[in-house]
Amino acid sequence: MVLKLKKGDEILITAGKDKGKRGKIEKVFPKRASVLVPGLNVYKKHMKKRDEQNPGGIISFSRPLVVGNVSLICPKCGKQTRIGYSLEKNKKKFRICRKCKAKI
Repeated sequence: MVLKLKKGDEILITAGKDKGKRGKIEKVFPKRASVLVPGLNVYKKHMKKRDEQNPGGIISFSRPLVVGNVSLICPKCGKQTRIGYSLEKNKKKFRICRKCKAKI
């Protein structure tokens, strides 16, 4: 699956427990159609003690978010937007903001 979101894009969560929060994409999972945003969609896990280096306890970690529950924030206009594509004369394809038509 080809995703329109890339690493480093600023996004807004539109659904779920963190609705309304913003963050930057750290990693993209195209096969699962999800993105990882550090500090958002945080869950806790109880870990058993393994050895001296892994003491165990309650560990917090971020889970990936489904792409359908996030939207891009345009770096120029700062609004929540969809992503479009445009071609230049030399056949280069680039992403554009659907609201202000700026390159992303």
